[in-house]
Amino acid sequence: MAAESEQAPAAAAEAPARGGLVLTALIVVAAVANLNLSVANVALPSIGRAFDSSQTTLDLIAVGYSLGLAASVLYLGALGDRYGRKLMLLLGMGLSIPACLLAAYAPSDLVLFGARVLGGISAGLAYPTTLALITALWAGAGRTRSIALWSAIGGGVAALGPLVAGALLQSFWWGSVFLITLPLAVLALLMAFFLVPGGVNETTEPVDNLGGVLSVVLVGTLILSINFAPVPDKGTLTLVLAGLALVALVCFVLRQRAAANPLYDLRVAGRRVFWVAACAGVIVFGSLMGAAFVSQQYLQNVLGYSTLEAGAAFLPAVILMVLVAPRSAKLIETHGARFTLLSGYVFLLLAFGWMLVFWTDGSSYWQIGLAYAFIGVGVGLAGTPASHSLTGSVPVRRAGMASGTADLQRDLGGAILQSIFGALLTAGYASAFSAAITTQDPSASDSIRNMLTKSFSSAAHAAQLYPQYANQITAAAKQSFLDGADWAYTAGILAIAAGAVLVFFMFPRKEREQQLLDAYQAEDTDRGTT
Repeated sequence: MAAESEQAPAAAAEAPARGGLVLTALIVVAAVANLNLSVANVALPSIGRAFDSSQTTLDLIAVGYSLGLAASVLYLGALGDRYGRKLMLLLGMGLSIPACLLAAYAPSDLVLFGARVLGGISAGLAYPTTLALITALWAGAGRTRSIALWSAIGGGVAALGPLVAGALLQSFWWGSVFLITLPLAVLALLMAFFLVPGGVNETTEPVDNLGGVLSVVLVGTLILSINFAPVPDKGTLTLVLAGLALVALVCFVLRQRAAANPLYDLRVAGRRVFWVAACAGVIVFGSLMGAAFVSQQYLQNVLGYSTLEAGAAFLPAVILMVLVAPRSAKLIETHGARFTLLSGYVFLLLAFGWMLVFWTDGSSYWQIGLAYAFIGVGVGLAGTPASHSLTGSVPVRRAGMASGTADLQRDLGGAILQSIFGALLTAGYASAFSAAITTQDPSASDSIRNMLTKSFSSAAHAAQLYPQYANQITAAAKQSFLDGADWAYTAGILAIAAGAVLVFFMFPRKEREQQLLDAYQAEDTDRGTT
């Protein structure tokens, strides 16, 4: 078809005109989303104290941005392919401004959760478009280097979020962390308007709107069902949400098989390089976000770090992620994506194993920093090949699908693993504290039990109400949090091990990967000329 044959001209160039400025603009746009993803984690204890939030509500606030982004990214990526990627950049950056303001001045934790979801939708408009444009504007080694920079700087900015947020919380209220991205969003809006080209390899085919709606329902209900799973008296809601997710999945697959122009090309998604890389990336980026979510609460609640200290503790991950990611591009060229992915997985396994064994009530900073260093190296190595393999195995006209899937790696992976970690942390904390109460004071009333097991911040509030028991309550809360965190770290180890096994057995070695990519390109060229 004519629309499919339009992919060749722009894709042939190694880099676009003013390539450095264009890439900078795209990275700044992506930075708004990356920064918004991470700023809430360090503020969670402060938010919990301000609203007396349950652990489940804190989990939802932490995951809200990822939820909005992951649920919308496939649909909005397809809309960008059809109606203009530059337009989506501008709309996304414009919507991010009121979303940040609503989050900063939210009158309740439920409004804050809604604001985070809205912010995620604004990122869904802009963030997938950045990688789609890199795929459409660059080719060959230039594309690999650009993706490596996009991945490294994006990951570094996300990891810097806790440090900047922690510094603000030293002097300002919890809502100040959501204002960090306002000046960056304005800058990104201007740079996108003046520097990013429009009309790059965009299709004229209609968008599968029904498939888009089903994708939103599928991802949204899946993530919410995981979050509500450990909550007492929410079993029915969890089952309803999980049932909706299953029905939406079946309907989505049937729709994509029947649609003349599917939102998500299952033929392309079934390619081995594509689907294995997608699954691998879900675990890589989910591990990063899940570890940040649990560890920021651990540092403040258990070790007593200030918000600034907790944010600064993450610096080894930031520095090593930025340093290692560009080198991963060279590893891909010399040893292939499979080797690079597995190398990253080794470091991620070391990180979670270290946290499980050595993160205790009395851990010194070197024990904290070394785990973060392992995470930085692991994500730095594995992040680029996961995104690179996705974009290399699809036709340029499907760049929105590839970039949407690459974003799902980060955001669906982050949302799912963060939700799982949060659910396990909640369940483990409540279970351990309930056991401690039964042992120490079996006659405690239900209201006291509920207050103590609700969340760490709620237990800290109880310690203030009952100063004669403050030491016992605080000690029990810390130990219960550690028990819940261990559940989360164990889940991380199992997920990473499963991902490593998948990559080892299913992802092709370097020579075979190149053969497959060449075959995919030939197949797409033949289809484009028919």
